[in-house]
Amino acid sequence: MPPGARILVTGAAGFVGSHLRDALRMAFRDAWLIAAIHRRPAMGWDESVPLDLADAAGLAGQLAAIAPDAVVHLGAQANVAQSFQDVAATWEANLTATLNLGAALMEARPACRLLFASTGEIYGLSFQQGVALDENAPLAPGNPYAAAKAAADIALGEMALRGLAVVRMRPLNHVGPGQSEGYAVAAFARQIALIEAGRQAPVMAVGALERWRDFLDVRDVCAAYAQALAQWERLPNGVALNIASGVPRRIGDVLAGLLARSDRVIRVEEAAHALRPNDVIRSLGDAGRAHAMLGWQPMIDWETTLDDVLTDWRARV
Repeated sequence: MPPGARILVTGAAGFVGSHLRDALRMAFRDAWLIAAIHRRPAMGWDESVPLDLADAAGLAGQLAAIAPDAVVHLGAQANVAQSFQDVAATWEANLTATLNLGAALMEARPACRLLFASTGEIYGLSFQQGVALDENAPLAPGNPYAAAKAAADIALGEMALRGLAVVRMRPLNHVGPGQSEGYAVAAFARQIALIEAGRQAPVMAVGALERWRDFLDVRDVCAAYAQALAQWERLPNGVALNIASGVPRRIGDVLAGLLARSDRVIRVEEAAHALRPNDVIRSLGDAGRAHAMLGWQPMIDWETTLDDVLTDWRARV
C-alpha cells in the first residue's frame, strides 16, 4: 500500500468491521481508514462517509469524491437463516451491490484495489466429499446467502479479466467477540450469559449439534485481509484465497466447551426450528494457497476464542 493510503471499508459497522479496523491500524499505521456507512454508524474510524451501494447511477461519483486507494468489501446480508426468509433482499445485498461496486470502481477509480470478503459457504454441498476443499472445488451453494455470494465471487473473477483490481477472500466460519446472536457460537454464549445473569431459565434451545465446522477467530481472518492488502503486488489479479483453520470442530463440543466455562447447571434442548434445510454435516477448508502466497496461518488459540466470546456476552447482558 502507498504511504498514507486511503482504505475504504464497506460494512464497517458490522461484526467483522471493528476487528478489521484494528488489523488495518496495525498493518498500515499511516493509512487513512474510512468507514462506508449506510444504516448504522461506525466508531473509531478516521472518517465516515455515506455510501449507497444500491445507487448504481451515483456510485461512481461517490467513489471519485472519496478517492480510495483500496476498498475492502465486507458489506453483505450474512445471516443464513435470514437469507431463507428474504431471498430477494439477500441477492440484492450480496450480488447486486457487489456488481455496482465493481463497475463503479472500474469507472471512477481503475487503479483502486478491491478486496472482496466472499465466504467458504459457496462450496456448500461440495463439502459432502468429506475432504478439506481448496479453491478448485466446485461451487455448490446450499442456501440463498451462499448462492448470492458465489454469484458475486464469480462475477468479480470475470471483472478481473476486464481490468478490475480484485482479490477474492473465502473465509470459513469465523467467530469472536462482537458477533450477533444469529450465529451458533454467539447464540450459545449469549444464552449462557443470560442464564448466569438470572434473565433466562437454565435451559438452552440449540440447533443441530452433530455438525462439524471449520471455525476461525475473526481476528485471524482480519489479519489475512490485511496481509493480502500488504502483499497485493505478489498476488495474481482475481485470485481466490481460502481462509480456514483446517480443523473440523463438532458443534456439540463447542457448546460443551462454553458450558464448561460456567458454574451453572444448564439443560440443553435441541430445537427443530433451529435446523437448516440443505445443511451439510461437515465443512473443512484447505488454506494452503493463503499460506503459500501470504504466509498466513491462524494464530489465535481456540480456547482463547471461546474465553473472549463468553466474556463479551457476559458484558453485553
